[in-house]
Amino acid sequence: MSLKERDKKHLWHPLKQHQLHPESTAIVKTKGCILTDEDGNDYIDAISSWYTCMFGHCNDYIIEKVYRQMQQLDQVMFSDFTHEPAVKLSEELIKILPKGQNKIFFNDNGSTAVEAGIKMALQYYFNKGKKRSTFIAFENGFHGDTFGAMSVSGLSVYNGPFENFLIDVKRIPTPNGTNHKDILNQLQNFASNYDIAGFIYEPLVQGAAGMKVHDADGLNTILKFCKEHSILTIADEVMTGFGKTGKYFASDYVDTKPDIICLSKALTAGLVPMAITSCTQNIYDAFLSNDMAKGFFHCHTYSGNPIACSAAIAAIELLQSEDIQNNIKRITNSHQKFNDHIKAHPKVKSTRQIGVIFALDLNTKMERYGSLRDKLLKFFMDRGVFLRPLGNTIYIQVPYVISEEELQNIYRVIEDALEIV
Repeated sequence: MSLKERDKKHLWHPLKQHQLHPESTAIVKTKGCILTDEDGNDYIDAISSWYTCMFGHCNDYIIEKVYRQMQQLDQVMFSDFTHEPAVKLSEELIKILPKGQNKIFFNDNGSTAVEAGIKMALQYYFNKGKKRSTFIAFENGFHGDTFGAMSVSGLSVYNGPFENFLIDVKRIPTPNGTNHKDILNQLQNFASNYDIAGFIYEPLVQGAAGMKVHDADGLNTILKFCKEHSILTIADEVMTGFGKTGKYFASDYVDTKPDIICLSKALTAGLVPMAITSCTQNIYDAFLSNDMAKGFFHCHTYSGNPIACSAAIAAIELLQSEDIQNNIKRITNSHQKFNDHIKAHPKVKSTRQIGVIFALDLNTKMERYGSLRDKLLKFFMDRGVFLRPLGNTIYIQVPYVISEEELQNIYRVIEDALEIV
């Protein structure tokens, strides 16, 4: 019996309606940019398996570092102990994080990194004897699937059944270069009428919304307002972090830096799950007290797992290497050329590109999980490319190790797909 047949007996896949799509492609091997299924078919992973495997699948350098770590220290609870991989990771990460970050808190995944950031902001004011319970977030943002993360997300396709159970959030549009005055007026209204704890945002690129890019100067204006009104700022860099926008972090494009940053996905290069919530010294200091109740009582069993930490250290080393930085520039240049070529196509409504992220919107309406999206997904897979459209948005976010030949193949397949929509 095939893997995909055995799969159907017990497994429940995420983001999938099994009544409509009972089968899943069974992958048996990965290497570099290639996924290989049980029938021997190869697929170029054009979205880095949800933006995680940015240095390629089964990267030899990372595997060697993790293998060494597995032979010495596999897991130890992080509440009472520390270890070299966690300490080393904190040292290396602080060196490249946006200015002001000074403390590292470990989580399991992107959602829990956001959850911890939200709880930090709420308890920061609670510990100071102030009640602030409302958040500001962008329209159409996505921050994860736990309850706090759902609350600040704005995509009802994911959160609809739970909307009556979420914390209070006020939403603002993303800055587009012309609407910053209107946004400031909204912010002033919220600050005057609600007890605002924090503003959470995906810096520059809203991933699940369809790789929507917003204006850096406008974002900076919003962040300055928040600083002036003691509203804590939480940058969700789970998707944007670790080089995808052309800089180490999307926050590097903005002068006003966040108080809290959420990290995951490419943090461990897709090898093992781990996430981090970093913060400024000021945030951390608000939790220091002789009163135990003012401590941050939030914990994950695998917090600071040594194996995950060793993967993250190796990933950071690769990120800073000359080869990877040159590859990021090469991919960026190729995306720009493809953008210039494809943007005038009659089937293309709009395009956008930043770093290794490229997206185009089709000049047609599509349901996020509708029949045309399924048709496109099958078209891409039949031609050996794994691309996963978000509604009418086709996007690329390739591993940094992709060859130019593989990249050009992705472009050709996308251009061919325009003929079927």
